Amino acid sequence: MHYEDTGRGDAVLLLPGWAGSIAEFGWLRGELSEGFRVVAADLPGSGRSQPQPREYSVDFYAEDARTFLALLDELGIAAVHLVGFSDGGEVALLMAALDPARVLSVVTWGAAGRVVEPAAGPTFDQLERLIDEPVHELLPLAAYLAEAYGVLTARAMARNWATALRGIAARGGDVARAHAASIRCPALLIAGSDDVFCPPYLVKELADAIPGARYDEFEGAGHDLHRSAAGRFTATLDDWLSLH
Repeated sequence: MHYEDTGRGDAVLLLPGWAGSIAEFGWLRGELSEGFRVVAADLPGSGRSQPQPREYSVDFYAEDARTFLALLDELGIAAVHLVGFSDGGEVALLMAALDPARVLSVVTWGAAGRVVEPAAGPTFDQLERLIDEPVHELLPLAAYLAEAYGVLTARAMARNWATALRGIAARGGDVARAHAASIRCPALLIAGSDDVFCPPYLVKELADAIPGARYDEFEGAGHDLHRSAAGRFTATLDDWLSLH
């Protein structure tokens, strides 16, 4: 598990998305480290965390949630804010449900607590073949994966991940949705209005199911709204963490 621990103050665990890296959040980590202890960690099988390529089971989100709770134990962190993007957000939501006494608050974007095959976005089959036959909207992701991991590893990563997602969807799609009532901390779920990977209506449904949760939708933003709406996103996150 690759992680970096910087700053001082209340702890924040920052989790990037699938195949992403904490390196892409350097600017955010730097800002948060001025007032918080920031533990930024690559998801298993992504960034500089092993194994690569990873074999994803249909329970990999829960497995990762338990892995990161164990990391917090190892670091002696008894109370933490969770900040997660996409798959990192799904893991953060599960962590908040599994260990509610530890979590001070949770902020996610591009996460909905469910896996469904997008009606207007890339299918599981297209995700599985994204290295060799990328559709137009997946070209940037395919190029990034090939450069970051090499073609052979990237091909296996995409195939294994898509197969697991298909399996999760086939059994009902639940990731954290069934555990929503167990999330007792303040929760902020952010969606991009143009997110084809994680449609806003799914994020809103989960927010409505979590007691007291807040839902925020960024108009004109897509899945990676921390890039396309960086200013608004950073201000929203700063205000949230300061409040809680």
